Amino acid sequence: MTDFWILLIPLAGTVLGASCVLSLKDGISLNVQRALSGFAAGAMAAAQIWSLLIPSMNHAEGMGKWAFVPAVVGFWAGILFLLLLDHIIPHLHNHGTEDEGPKTKLKRRTKLILAVTLHNIPEGMDVGVTYAGWLAGAS
Repeated sequence: MTDFWILLIPLAGTVLGASCVLSLKDGISLNVQRALSGFAAGAMAAAQIWSLLIPSMNHAEGMGKWAFVPAVVGFWAGILFLLLLDHIIPHLHNHGTEDEGPKTKLKRRTKLILAVTLHNIPEGMDVGVTYAGWLAGAS
């Protein structure tokens, strides 16, 4: 049951963040949107570096000067995987007017949900990998 409560932490963060956005019914200025997007990009870059890349290189120390290879391969595999999903999943960006991905008759709401899901895959993988490492006793 403890695992259940630990897994609720990312959910609570997502709900809290969404609540803040949904409370802004009148919208926010373009400059504030850009600032918040920049902050979010920095937070994701920090999570990627400190939670995934550096631990990957630390775990591969036995490879000597090639310890960076698993991190680089995983990094590029993730990029290519998301690029593939971006091309095969029909989706719509928040303020976009044109669909991306293959042509489909899905409704706008469904495409927006697919876009959010596509966005959350790497975050979910990060949380899952970190939690699995913690359960396995890795530091």
